[in-house]
Amino acid sequence: MSITPAKKSELISEYKVKDGDTGSAYVQCAILSERIRNLTEHLKVHKKDFHCRRGLMVLVCKRRKGLQYVRNKYGNDAYLDLVKRLGIRDVFH
Repeated sequence: MSITPAKKSELISEYKVKDGDTGSAYVQCAILSERIRNLTEHLKVHKKDFHCRRGLMVLVCKRRKGLQYVRNKYGNDAYLDLVKRLGIRDVFH
């Protein structure tokens, strides 16, 4: 259910804003999106895992807050670009 260090470093290198960037909002949203995908696949198999479902909802809320931060800080164009790159729905329109 968690992501491997190799996958995490791949996401960091793909979504980083500058060299040495490991904690920007872009990177955090990308890592959260990958964790959400993993938990979604887990829940397709284990439908009654309600503890995992709660964890999924927490991650979705964290990602939503991160996306809202990107939208407010960097503008709507940066937000829409990130949403498109992540392959998720636009939650604010």
